[in-house]
Amino acid sequence: MSAHRLPKSGRLRGQKKIQELFNRGSSFYLQPFRIVVLKTSGTVAGHQVLFSVSKRDFKKATSRNRIKRLMKEAYRLNQSKINSLPKLQIAYIYTAKELPDFNLIQERLIESFDRLKQYVEKS
Repeated sequence: MSAHRLPKSGRLRGQKKIQELFNRGSSFYLQPFRIVVLKTSGTVAGHQVLFSVSKRDFKKATSRNRIKRLMKEAYRLNQSKINSLPKLQIAYIYTAKELPDFNLIQERLIESFDRLKQYVEKS
């Protein structure tokens, strides 16, 4: 099995889980993302992640899907940097108003991993 996978179990799904993340989780901004994170305990296999892009900012579904695809790819390639952390639920919400390039997304995602490590150390 490849280390660079994002299986279905690695995606945050289900209205109850998502609602719990946004109600109980901590958030921080790291342009162009708002990141919501919550430590989990239970039978979750690993980190679960959610990617979101506002329909208000990007009217066309093709634009929203492209941004989410870039975020998923950057996460998939770099997720090994946070595998040592306890299990987390993470939501990446894209807040910028322009289409990004992959390098910017990847840089910011890696920076967010450092912030996630700090979050785990504090709590």
